[in-house]
Amino acid sequence: MRTVAEKMGIRPGMRAMLRDAPKGIEDDLKLPELTLAHKLSGAFDYIHLFVTQADDLDNQFDDLSRHIAPGGVLYISWPKSRQLGTELNLKKVIAIGYAHGMVESTTLSVNSVWSAIKFTHPKTGKVYKNSYGKLPD
Repeated sequence: MRTVAEKMGIRPGMRAMLRDAPKGIEDDLKLPELTLAHKLSGAFDYIHLFVTQADDLDNQFDDLSRHIAPGGVLYISWPKSRQLGTELNLKKVIAIGYAHGMVESTTLSVNSVWSAIKFTHPKTGKVYKNSYGKLPD
């Protein structure tokens, strides 16, 4: 059975950051050996934000997306089924991502509390249609 990290496409040696990660989440992700940074500086292959409130996600999205390397990924995790007092759901997370100029693809379960969705920079010339979000003009 593949690990969560394998399903996410996380490979050994990637430059990575886990932001606001809950205690013990690394065990659920089963991350390979990564170059983990604790400061948002330079380009990253993989950034993973754990968030419970839409305002917090909206406020952090631009800053995080600017640090995604070409071909890199930004995973956003939010609590499932309104756990932890969240107001977030898949539709809201996608809408916020698109409003900040990124497009979604894979959605998966991290554990019994957290869902995750993968965002990447849009490919030049490709048309993206999503009923939950619209890219800025």
